[in-house]
Amino acid sequence: MASHPRSLPALRLSHATAASCLGHGLAPHAQALRDGRSGLSRCSFDIVDLDTWIGEVDGVDEVALPRDLAEFDCRNNRLAELALRQDDFEQAVQRAVARHGATRVGLFVGTSTSGILQTEQAYRRRDAQGALPPDFDYAGTHNTASLAAYLSRRLGVLGPACVISSACSSSAKVFATAQRMIAAGVVDCAVVGGVDSLCLTTLYGFHSLELLSPQPCRPFDAERSGLSLGEAAGLVLLERAAPALHAEDVLLLGAGESSDAHHMSAPHPEGRGARMAMQQALAQAALRPRDIDYLNLHGTATPSNDAAEGRAVTELFGAATPCNSTKGATGHTLGAAGGLEVVFCLLALREGFLPGSPGTHRLDPAAAGALDYRVAAARARPNVAMSNSFGFGGTNCSLVLGRAEAWSAAS
Repeated sequence: MASHPRSLPALRLSHATAASCLGHGLAPHAQALRDGRSGLSRCSFDIVDLDTWIGEVDGVDEVALPRDLAEFDCRNNRLAELALRQDDFEQAVQRAVARHGATRVGLFVGTSTSGILQTEQAYRRRDAQGALPPDFDYAGTHNTASLAAYLSRRLGVLGPACVISSACSSSAKVFATAQRMIAAGVVDCAVVGGVDSLCLTTLYGFHSLELLSPQPCRPFDAERSGLSLGEAAGLVLLERAAPALHAEDVLLLGAGESSDAHHMSAPHPEGRGARMAMQQALAQAALRPRDIDYLNLHGTATPSNDAAEGRAVTELFGAATPCNSTKGATGHTLGAAGGLEVVFCLLALREGFLPGSPGTHRLDPAAAGALDYRVAAARARPNVAMSNSFGFGGTNCSLVLGRAEAWSAAS
């Protein structure tokens, strides 16, 4: 590992939770990742009539929000609520509030379409004059800020709160935001992550871009034909690392962000912005490419995205770093992808395995030929992992996580 000092303090991922088509809570996600199992199913969502597969979360419609927060009732906030109830996460945040004070706990979350499904459904209930129904609450549901407002009130957090909406990098970039806020002394800890739920806008929007696959998505596969959309919530409680760490603790070691602005929806064909983000994350963590034991690729399974990322990773890492995309398991969860896949890296580091790449059968030599792309899950003992999240318009973010035991030894 590199010996030069890190520019920002390491932060501990003290608690985490997730809800996706793989299940509710960390345990079913860890098991599915070990098994190399996909949660994708043929699309039967709402009134959608498309030949595609999606990652729909079971039980979201049955979730009831607290009565005093009824104005926030929408699919996106119900999905957030579902995640809060898993893994003792709500209680962990309450303990952090008790330790630090409510004003010293920040909340930084990502989403893309937020609660737009509520607006779509409201438009189907317009009256004869075209007016929206009186029970429709734009601010509490559709508005992008709704997620942070709901979670702040739900958790009793009074520190700075914001939503980042930068497409698919949204809930990765919030880790960098929280890192800067903690380093600046504005807050002592933060709830970070992302929530994004299925809606007609994204399903038909990606269909219009000819990016939806008629089969379960196949990242980096030679016969990949597009992505599968999913929904998820992935949340983490991020705290300054204490002097005394447990061996199983996982730390945020580095974050890198870039904006290449190559095209509104297509990545730079040479992956320049992606490479810049990875390089910045490594530099902040004071690590070299060879120090990364597992790389969770953005890997959307679209021809251009996989090819561009494959080129950037090949130039930086060569064939020495085990890598793959887990989107064959969950679909592309858009604004929640960064947070969810950080949780996947956390599980891999803490529990000792490398996830598989469901749906990938025969690697595309043009995109993955020079990579150590792992199709099957395997037992392993990774010490350091990187997670990539690259959004529309070239808004990119890479995050480096490491086991405290290995980090302490290197320090």
